[in-house]
Amino acid sequence: MPNNTTGSGATEIFRMPAADSTVPDLMGASKPARPTLTIVKGPQIGQTFELDTPEITLGRDPKNSVFLNDMTVSRHHAKMDLANVALGLATIEDLGSLNGTWVDGAIVSKASLRDGSTIQIGTFRMVYHANARPRRIDAEA
Repeated sequence: MPNNTTGSGATEIFRMPAADSTVPDLMGASKPARPTLTIVKGPQIGQTFELDTPEITLGRDPKNSVFLNDMTVSRHHAKMDLANVALGLATIEDLGSLNGTWVDGAIVSKASLRDGSTIQIGTFRMVYHANARPRRIDAEA
């Protein structure tokens, strides 16, 4: 049993420092002009895709804009609509995939994306960034 020095038996909350050196800044050196999708978990971790067309397809078929090479991903898994990204509007739509498409922790058939949205497709977790350098989220906020 842990030693509780306060004696009250209350649970103490631990907060991770905002400048945690264990969190990699995968895009620290670059400032993309277009939206990007960065894989933060999965077989291709660290890979960043610059999203340079109005429609982006994601899936296991190598012809997709974002090729996700894993059996947990459908051949034609999802598509992103970036036609109005300059207005801050971007969406992702599941194309009837077997394992579904998840945005910010919820399974979706179609969802809006915002800067920093997480997308889970199969074993891949990705972060969408609109067109600015990603920012760290302050734990105190």
